[in-house]
Amino acid sequence: MTKKFFGLIVIAVVVCSILLAGCSTSKSSQTNDTNKDKPKDELVLAFGSEPETGFDPTTGWGRYGSPLFQSTLLKRDDKLNIVNDLATSYEVNEDGKVWTVKLRDDVKFSDGEPLTAEDVQFTFETAAASGSVIDLNGLVKVEAVDNTTVTFTLKEVQSTFVNNLVATGIVPKHAYDENYGENPVGSGPFQLVQWDKGQQMIVKENPEYYGKKPYFKKVTFVFLNEDAAFAAAQAGTVDLAYIPAAFSNRKVPGMKLEAVKTVDNRGIVFPYVKSGDVTEDGLPIGNDVTADPAIRHAINIAVDRKALIDGVLEGQGTPAYTSVDGLPWWNPDTVIEDADLDGARKLLEEAGWKDIDGDGILEKDSLKAEFSLYYVADDVVRQSLAIAVADMMKPLGIHIKIEGGSWDIIGQKMYSEAVLMGWGSHDPHEMYNIYASSNAGVEYYNTGYYKNAKVDEYFKAALQAKSEAEAIEFWQKAQWDGTTGLSAKGDAPWAWLVNIDHLYLVKDDLDIGQQRIHVHGHGWPATDNIVDWKWSK
Repeated sequence: MTKKFFGLIVIAVVVCSILLAGCSTSKSSQTNDTNKDKPKDELVLAFGSEPETGFDPTTGWGRYGSPLFQSTLLKRDDKLNIVNDLATSYEVNEDGKVWTVKLRDDVKFSDGEPLTAEDVQFTFETAAASGSVIDLNGLVKVEAVDNTTVTFTLKEVQSTFVNNLVATGIVPKHAYDENYGENPVGSGPFQLVQWDKGQQMIVKENPEYYGKKPYFKKVTFVFLNEDAAFAAAQAGTVDLAYIPAAFSNRKVPGMKLEAVKTVDNRGIVFPYVKSGDVTEDGLPIGNDVTADPAIRHAINIAVDRKALIDGVLEGQGTPAYTSVDGLPWWNPDTVIEDADLDGARKLLEEAGWKDIDGDGILEKDSLKAEFSLYYVADDVVRQSLAIAVADMMKPLGIHIKIEGGSWDIIGQKMYSEAVLMGWGSHDPHEMYNIYASSNAGVEYYNTGYYKNAKVDEYFKAALQAKSEAEAIEFWQKAQWDGTTGLSAKGDAPWAWLVNIDHLYLVKDDLDIGQQRIHVHGHGWPATDNIVDWKWSK
């Protein structure tokens, strides 16, 4: 049985259950007819992933896209400005440690119960105790002052705390239990009707929603792999399908390609220090080759990012220079205009790297210019990027050995070998996570043990700023201040490669609104503005 034929069978079965109508796996035209009979206020969307732990914001749901079923205190608009959602206002006291948030008084959960400050307090206390991806270590306490006022007291000033108010959906104290992730009750624009794990999810409009009413009253998410999602688009059984770059040049009648710019980046994180130390678990730290700044800088200026975009991403991406390209706190001075092989050669030569034995690999003090680069073995894009970069470095005399492996294997190697990783968030605090010396060796954050006292100083100033706007200057200086910084213009602890466009096949008449720059693809960032989606005809 071919992969394509198998994919069509899967699609037909899923569509049958979605549309509750008879259909045949033998004639795609019958499926098309069924889809045309679907009410105009219903949508079918194909995504390749679903949240493994369910729809509980206190354990991380909604960090990479709209929580859909829940509302947040604040949110970002299409320009990434922070605006009110459940909140009517917020203020920070003089010492920057107490945040007071005023709430709307007209909000109800989907079960009809009112949302109050007590639910906000419960949500953040539960999230703080969950030990999940939500970083609330700086939170001392949260208090419901009255029904519409809540205060957050922090250990110290933290400008990025505002992002917890943006990204954390509020859950109901009265309806929260260990099964909440599978049966969410919230105050967002939609409510869950049915979730068949690994297959589909059906949601409907939440009649209690206080905000803009969505045009679509029912939305069905089908979870299909890349081949099956593309085949579903060809068959006309979905209104939108998330597709990889490999399918971007293939036309589908009745559908248009929407390419959304992102900070869904890929780059190489280098061990920054020399070898010799070990972690508490006995894992080796450091690499003598990548600890040489000439090696890291040479790779950064020699890599042809445009060729990577054209060759690996079919042209669907942008060059990456930091983890925050294009965001309000990005420093555009970090851009490296063009690949410069000659400049890289000169840099290496001046640093003492020479091909002494004529084998094509540079040496310095008997040390060969070679190291391993690990990538997640089941990720074709990461594999292709790793291979392409290794090929680009051969003319320089740098030998990169490509190694595919599971995250378990990478977890053993990532402090002493280079790894092709990806990040991307609307929260500048992620930059602190990746580069701050205090995060050296902490999980998947600063795996290279990068340390720069000046960068840490800028981070401290950014975090202690009274607002996100005030902090921007310091985030930018941390990247490059004209003398030093965490970017390739400075210490080059990473070689950032590309930002991957998020690609969607969308029905010709479906308007998915103004898509803001997307984050890393763990969630469904395209649905951030789903209340704005509509048919244009």
